[in-house]
Amino acid sequence: MDIYHIIKRPLVTEKGTYQTTQSFPASRTRGARGGSFAFEVHADARKPVIKQAVELLYNVKVESVRTANRKGKRRRVRYKTGKTRDWKKAVVVLKADYHIDLF
Repeated sequence: MDIYHIIKRPLVTEKGTYQTTQSFPASRTRGARGGSFAFEVHADARKPVIKQAVELLYNVKVESVRTANRKGKRRRVRYKTGKTRDWKKAVVVLKADYHIDLF
């Protein structure tokens, strides 16, 4: 899988926009961290591969990656029912000194 096919698009939502502005100073048990950014990623992508792709594409340092598989929703069109596609979401937390300018 090519590194440019791993990240499909950034997810721009109210919650995601708020989380990009949040950063936390170092505490006794945890180091400082920057904002978190959400992306739609390829369904077969794993955390180390997602981390590597974000670091190379956006020239930042990633602290952690959280992933979630999202099920498609049921939709009805006229008399038939269908389902939207399943997708995978990745939330990437950056190191304290880094930021991604998406907007």
